[in-house]
Amino acid sequence: MDYIIYFAITIGILVFIHELGHFLAAKMTGMRADVFAIGFGKRLFGYNKKSGFSFGNLPKDFDGEGNTDYRLSLLPLGGYVKIAGMVDESFDTEFANKEPQPYEFRSKNFWQKTFVISAGVLMNLLLAIIIFWGANFFKGKPVTLTTTVGYVKIDSPADSIGFMKGDVIQSINGVAVESWDEIRNEIYINTIGEDLNVKVLRSGAEVNIFVTRKMIPDIEKQGELITPDGFRPYVAEVMKDSPAETAGLLSGDIIYSINDKVLGGSSEFIEIVSQSAGVELQAKVVRASDTLNLAVIPGIDGKIGIAINDIFEGKSEYKTFGFFESFYVAGVDLVNLTKVTFSVAGKVIGGQVEFGKAFGGPVRINYRNNCKKRNTC
Repeated sequence: MDYIIYFAITIGILVFIHELGHFLAAKMTGMRADVFAIGFGKRLFGYNKKSGFSFGNLPKDFDGEGNTDYRLSLLPLGGYVKIAGMVDESFDTEFANKEPQPYEFRSKNFWQKTFVISAGVLMNLLLAIIIFWGANFFKGKPVTLTTTVGYVKIDSPADSIGFMKGDVIQSINGVAVESWDEIRNEIYINTIGEDLNVKVLRSGAEVNIFVTRKMIPDIEKQGELITPDGFRPYVAEVMKDSPAETAGLLSGDIIYSINDKVLGGSSEFIEIVSQSAGVELQAKVVRASDTLNLAVIPGIDGKIGIAINDIFEGKSEYKTFGFFESFYVAGVDLVNLTKVTFSVAGKVIGGQVEFGKAFGGPVRINYRNNCKKRNTC
């Protein structure tokens, strides 16, 4: 129900802004707008200067005499503006048998008609710019300040492709990258449907890694192909009478390293622990502002009795923008989004990309500060 409600609210806002564009343009060009409705079907209630506020439908022969009836209708998924002398959603064509009136759409010149017709789209474009501007000005953009690959699990897609922990990604298909956000955009959005040539710096030497699109897992089902360095295991819960409790681990601890090996996340930690049944492990743990060294011995089942998440401890920041600079960045964002949209649409039509992945995948990619999936170890 939450999704349905949010969807209805979102559609309502978009429709309102779109129809407001038509309405304002009609008023500016001297046209009458008989109805401004949010929703379709039966009129629930509304207001106009002639009859005031009222519930239910107006009489069929009601003449507002140029006064707009602002109304809320029964079906909320949509809306419309009824402009005099224009065939619209109501398919009312009675006016066609009469002489055109100066206040009617059909009496206006080509440019005025074009302005009224296109004003809805222009308002939606303005709304997009305002939204992008607001996001840049009030919140800024999250930037993960690393291009270094974190833990690569054995036999994972990243491992089979040839990525290694510590690889520093320099470019993807010739496009230089300076943050993990740029890397994710290049892998999952800008190059959708394409194979990749990833240039990395490994132990001081440049290495090219070729990745076919089929080798990249579905991010929504299988997670990311590679993750950045900076994720650490985070203890969410400690089981009673477990080896972890005996060792002194507490909920909220961040496990930085095991046997002096810096960890790249919970998956690496779980792998080490599961292979060390009965073997003492030296864990460096960050607790609040303190760093502790704890010894823990996994049980015969290769577990120490904790629920564990990932938390990002690497360098990140929100890049902020000034009032006017935010408009410029909003314009750039909108242009880039438009280019990607048309590029992806072309690839869908050409059969290079599945429709569901193109229009269901990229828009649901969210920046991950911590892993929502809880593992046990």
